[in-house]
Amino acid sequence: MSIPAFNAAGESAWPEAFPPERLDAMREAVGERQFLAQMMLCFKGAEGTRLNPGLIRFYADELDPKTARLGDARITGRAIYWDPSCGRAGGDASVIVLILCDALSRRAFIHDCLYLPARETDADDSSDAPLGSQCAEALRFMRAHGTKTISVEINGIGNAFPEILRKEAEQIGAGIFVHRVANRENKTARILDAIEPLLDTGRLYAHERIKRTDLIGEMDDWSPGGWTKDDGLDALAGALAMRPIPIRPRGARVGVISARTEFKIQ
Repeated sequence: MSIPAFNAAGESAWPEAFPPERLDAMREAVGERQFLAQMMLCFKGAEGTRLNPGLIRFYADELDPKTARLGDARITGRAIYWDPSCGRAGGDASVIVLILCDALSRRAFIHDCLYLPARETDADDSSDAPLGSQCAEALRFMRAHGTKTISVEINGIGNAFPEILRKEAEQIGAGIFVHRVANRENKTARILDAIEPLLDTGRLYAHERIKRTDLIGEMDDWSPGGWTKDDGLDALAGALAMRPIPIRPRGARVGVISARTEFKIQ
């Protein structure tokens, strides 16, 4: 027999194992749709699901590297994710997304997003020049945000970018680390699983500058299985799925830890 986590009276069916506060925490972590499917045995397909950009909380603060604070948030990590494309006009967009994370409150902040400009001609497809130009833009984006680590999706043409990115970095004397990511999961599921829970629970924030990109419009138009643009959403989902690179306040002092050595082994 199948029993939902909450009964008709709104009480936990197993209060010893799943007290109400634990169930509420689970609902907040996975979002309403997933909670209904997993804990209430009420499956709701993704077909009618939407991503409401009106649920995003916008801010204008910049990250203070000395304190690692962003407004009232204590930033504990960041991730930069690049979903590249060849950059042809009218084709898929090449998008880089930077997110900041507050592990304590489980909030995510879309701090910056770069849609790399499309090329108007394909005459130089035989050279690495267009890809090198994108990589140079990516490096400028990384320097602007003080990070040397980037995750690059290597599906399709993306497989060429990590090596070109490293060569571009070597030419300007920049040491970087490129994390290669191969995505095999369905794109719709990837976008929903990464973004929907944060939106539903009010834990997705975005800097005001994100309003000037195509990301908000993509979210507003998006539907599962639709034919709308989703390049920015795909990059955002990738960034959210990454393990954040830890951030430590630059003003914090690194202390020396001394261990006691004056002991005897019996």
